[in-house]
Amino acid sequence: MREKVKGNVLESVIVSLNQYSSNHELNNTRNTRLFRDLLTDVLTKATKYEDDGSYFVKTGDIPAMWLRDATFQVLPYVSLINEIPDLYDLLTGVLKRELRFVKMDPYANAFNQTSSGAHWSDDDSNIPVSDHVWERKFEIDSLCAPLFLANNLYEKTGNTDIFDEEFWNNLSIIIDVFKTEQHHNTSPYYFKRKDCPSNDTLSNDGKGTPVKYTGMIWDGFRPSDNACVYGYHIPSNMFVVSVLTPLLDKVPERFATLKNEVLTLLNEIKSGINRYAIVQLSDDTTGYAYEVDGMGNYKLMDDANVPSLLSLPFIKYCSKDAPLYENTREFVLSSKNPYYYSGTVLQGIGSNHTPVNYVWPISIAIEGLTSDNLDKKVHQLDVISETNNKTSQCHESVDMNDQSKYTREWFSWSNMTYCQLALDFINENVGR
Repeated sequence: MREKVKGNVLESVIVSLNQYSSNHELNNTRNTRLFRDLLTDVLTKATKYEDDGSYFVKTGDIPAMWLRDATFQVLPYVSLINEIPDLYDLLTGVLKRELRFVKMDPYANAFNQTSSGAHWSDDDSNIPVSDHVWERKFEIDSLCAPLFLANNLYEKTGNTDIFDEEFWNNLSIIIDVFKTEQHHNTSPYYFKRKDCPSNDTLSNDGKGTPVKYTGMIWDGFRPSDNACVYGYHIPSNMFVVSVLTPLLDKVPERFATLKNEVLTLLNEIKSGINRYAIVQLSDDTTGYAYEVDGMGNYKLMDDANVPSLLSLPFIKYCSKDAPLYENTREFVLSSKNPYYYSGTVLQGIGSNHTPVNYVWPISIAIEGLTSDNLDKKVHQLDVISETNNKTSQCHESVDMNDQSKYTREWFSWSNMTYCQLALDFINENVGR
C-alpha cells in the first residue's frame, strides 16, 4: 500500500510531464505542438496546493472549482501514473479536495478556494449558499465525478488507500442526497435566480418542472449548468450506475447499511432507465432519450457536456458496440439532434449553454474517444488543432463557419480532453 501524500509534488510533476510530452509525437507537427502546450496547462495555471495536502483546480478563466470539470481536467493523468509516480499523490490530492467540498455542500456544483463569499450571481443570496460555494446548482454529475476519479485511480494502480473512512463517509452523504432526489417532490432543494435566461434557473418556484417517481434521481441542471427541461437526466443517471457498481464489492463490512443502500439504489435506477429512457428514435429504431419526466414526456437530443449520450462508453456505462448505444450515437451525431451543427469549418455537437451553431471541441474529442477506429481518432485530433484560431487553446465552443469566433479564452476541461484523446492515440500506437 502506498504511503500517504507527503507534500506538494506539483513542480516535479510538471517537469516530468514536459519531459514525457517532449518524448512523444502525434501524427503531425501541429497536433504535437498543441499536445505539448496543453499537457501541463491545468497544472501550471489552474492548480493550487492546499495546506491539508489537497489540490484546488479552477475551471479556467472562472476562478472556481467545478467538481465535474476538475475530474475531467486531471483524468488524462491517470494513464501516466506508471511513467510519473508522483501523479498519484497529486490526483489523490485533487480527490481529497473534491470530497471535502462535497461534505461542505453536496448540492453545490462549484466552489471557491477560500470562504471569500464570491458567487456566480449576486442574486444567489435568495437561496441558501455558503461563502465557500461559488454556485449551488444541483447536478448529479458533480457527485459522481469524485467517485469516477477514485474508480479510475483504483483500476490503474490497485491501491486501496483512497477508500478510507473519509471516502465512505462522503459516499454516505452522496447516497443520502440521491435517495432524497428520487422523491424530489418532498426534497428541500430549490434554485431561483432573477433577471437571467430561463435555462439558468428552475421553474415552478425553484423546484423545476413536475416529475413522477421512476426510481431514477431527479436532476436540477444538466452538465452544461443549464436547467433540465424534464427532471430525469438520463446520461447522469447512467453515470451513477457506472460509478457505484465498481464500489459495491469494496464497501467495508462496517458500512453494511451503506452497501445495501447502494445496491437498492442501483437496482431502482437501472429499472427506471429500462422502463423510461429507452424510446423510439425513429419508426424502426430504439435508443436512449436525453431527459424524461416519468409521465410520458421525453427529449431527444444530446449536449456536448459530459456525461452525455455520446460519452456513455467513455464514462464506462456500456460498450462501444452496445446496440442501443450505437443507435443513439447515430442519432445524436446527425441533424436529428437539435444541437448537432454542421458548417464549413466544424461538424459536431454544441449546447444550449453557448450560441447556436457553435460546436464544442469536447464533443469532437469524445467522438474520437468513443471510437475504436484509429483513423477517426486522428481525424478528431486534426479537427481540433486546425480550428483553434492559432491560440494554442481548445476553447469552450467554436463557430461552425468561422474559427475566429469562439467562447472562453481559456477552458481547461476542453484542453485536457484534447490531451486525453492524444494520450489515447499514443497508447494505441504503442500497442501496435
